[in-house]
Amino acid sequence: METINNKYKERDYEVNIRFPEFTCLCPMTSQPDFAEIIINYVPSELLVELKSLKFYLNSFRDKGVFHEEAANKILGDFVEKVHPKRVEVIGNFNVRGGIYTTVKATYPS
Repeated sequence: METINNKYKERDYEVNIRFPEFTCLCPMTSQPDFAEIIINYVPSELLVELKSLKFYLNSFRDKGVFHEEAANKILGDFVEKVHPKRVEVIGNFNVRGGIYTTVKATYPS
């Protein structure tokens, strides 16, 4: 994940990012899981560079992770790289076995 300088750091504003093509693998069955990842953040000094974010999110494609782990890993990595004032990561996972899962991780918590 790469960053760029925020030219409007003197004001608070929210950036909303939707990534509807997130995939990872179920660590129990190795079957694919599909989700929409939504990132809402208030930047500080830096902004996330979107192409690098796309590549980062696509890196989960072959990883076995639980839904909760995916959302919290994305949040932790985002905070580490971008240093936002606030951020929430929402994972809306598609149905599997009749169950939809939505995970929301926030910083600061």
